[in-house]
Amino acid sequence: MTQPGTTNAVDGRRLRSERSRQAIIDAMLGLVVEGVLVPTAQQVSERAGVGIRSVFRHFSDMESLYATIDSVVRERYQGLFAGGDRQGSLRERLLHAVEQHALAYEEVGPLFLSTKAQLWRYAVLREQYARTQRQIRNDLEDWLPELQSLNASRREMVDAIASFETWNRLREHQGLDRQAAVELVDAMLRQVLCPDQ
Repeated sequence: MTQPGTTNAVDGRRLRSERSRQAIIDAMLGLVVEGVLVPTAQQVSERAGVGIRSVFRHFSDMESLYATIDSVVRERYQGLFAGGDRQGSLRERLLHAVEQHALAYEEVGPLFLSTKAQLWRYAVLREQYARTQRQIRNDLEDWLPELQSLNASRREMVDAIASFETWNRLREHQGLDRQAAVELVDAMLRQVLCPDQ
């Protein structure tokens, strides 16, 4: 027979454990968004206000923590890529696609950079990043069914131009503001997709 108060104590421990786990996830995300692309367990525990042993009670290692973070944010960035106005001429849809991808890349850029910084270390992140890249490619074809008629090399050009890597280079390394980067990506894609226009 359960002792009085035992259920409440178990429920209280469970709630504290869930709060602690969520605090760890939030701390990791917060650090990454602030530019700490490879947070250490110590940094995460300090930000979360928990002991480092608590981090590893909830996550067996840093790989499982990174994998959890990726799963938590995947729905957010999939929704960003999936949005936008997909009507109109090829030129209009192309610009809308570039603008929507710019919105998504700006939002999830630090998470992509964090993942890329860890690809050499964690197989689960390599798998998740490859899946994300396939989803972005498929989403672009939803915007622009005309891509299916391109030859293989032109199709690969489109993916390279529309990639996060190109966006990040334009924004971070070449110093373009968001609108200038959108205009440049749109112009490059038009040269591939509409060379005669």
